[in-house]
Amino acid sequence: MTESLITLQGWLGSDVTLRRAGDAPVANFRLACTPRRFNRRTENWSDGTTQWYTVNVWRQLAENCAASLRRGDPVVVHGRLEVKLWVNSDNIEVTSFEIEALHLGHDLSRGTSRFTRTPKQEPVPDAPAPAVASEGAAA
Repeated sequence: MTESLITLQGWLGSDVTLRRAGDAPVANFRLACTPRRFNRRTENWSDGTTQWYTVNVWRQLAENCAASLRRGDPVVVHGRLEVKLWVNSDNIEVTSFEIEALHLGHDLSRGTSRFTRTPKQEPVPDAPAPAVASEGAAA
């Protein structure tokens, strides 16, 4: 199976929303990507058209995003690209772009960040293990 993987640099256009889908946490946010070009003739920078993406994040990465990211943060997102076509209420066909993020973090070319490792959670046993008598114990 061939997947369309993409890496984008942009800015969070919304706060991260976190919800549950069954047992799995899922987060999403809007990502704005605006290209900038330098015109040598005029010696000025100009902004291109902003492209908007919906980013969906699952499981532990979703919880980490909700705890770490805020609207306006510069981020780098790597994940699977999905293009969706749909018809809006005005009967106009609309194209939207969604990314299922596999890797995500602050864009350190724009500032600094501090990393805090998430502690591993030990699996909860279903039932306590039976006690085993040691050798040589009196019965």
